[in-house]
Amino acid sequence: MDIRHLQYFIEVAHWKNFTKAANHLYVTQPTISKMVKNLEEELGVELFDRSGKQVELTDAGSLILKQAQSIFHSFQNMTHALDDLRNLKTGHIRIGLPPMIGSRFFPKVIGGFREHYPDVMLQLVEHGAKKIEEEVGNGTLDIGVVLLPTEKDIFHSFSFVKENVMLVVHPEHVLSERHEVYLVELKEEAFILFREDFALHDRIIKACLSVGFSPRIVSESSQWDLISEMVAADLGVALLPETICKSLEASKVKVIRLSQPAIPWHLAVVWRKDHYLPFAAREWLRFTRTMMREIE
Repeated sequence: MDIRHLQYFIEVAHWKNFTKAANHLYVTQPTISKMVKNLEEELGVELFDRSGKQVELTDAGSLILKQAQSIFHSFQNMTHALDDLRNLKTGHIRIGLPPMIGSRFFPKVIGGFREHYPDVMLQLVEHGAKKIEEEVGNGTLDIGVVLLPTEKDIFHSFSFVKENVMLVVHPEHVLSERHEVYLVELKEEAFILFREDFALHDRIIKACLSVGFSPRIVSESSQWDLISEMVAADLGVALLPETICKSLEASKVKVIRLSQPAIPWHLAVVWRKDHYLPFAAREWLRFTRTMMREIE
């Protein structure tokens, strides 16, 4: 039995005539007669009394008609819901955004997407990039923004920012007039870092270890503006992404190029290779790629 058996049976019951039902469904009368006969054989009962000028439902036919209508309507509702998803009328996307990244790069993207698809629910989750990568990996999130590199065998990705981390110091710091500072020169400094769930936290520590010292961390935060204010209060130095540094007040802090080694800050949108991605999420990816190119 397939859904067409029920549809043809319902139409014959409505018109009380095989030919009229066939005309309404744009099929031949033998086709609809055969489908109804197959249904009767499968159920083991006669659905219609065919002895009169009009076909009439048998007792079994009347009983089955109610069930058939309910099943057919449920099927129609399901196909309509799927059509809505395919046409982006509805949907639910779970997106992970690190706080400083979300506020800097995604307001226009999110606003533009909501304007085009107002009934698609965007569930925005703010975590550090490390936790976002983990949650995209385990399926808690559909899509996330992370710091590259990431696991190429697990994730699809596209990059949208490639820049470096900059040194941020107090205006009266001994290094404040320099145009460039080597990382090793910071071995005696007090560091203000992002929290451990931020990928940049580990990236900075690893870079420091590579030049022979472990950074002395005096404070950690999830907020870049708080970190910059602590530097402005002369509580330590910070290493912040170039994009963030552009918004800092020059009177409060000094921004200096960091090198040997430079610490890259490359951002990408990622999603699992082997997981089903909802229709709405696929459209969000397409829309975001386009918007990011325009923002650049």
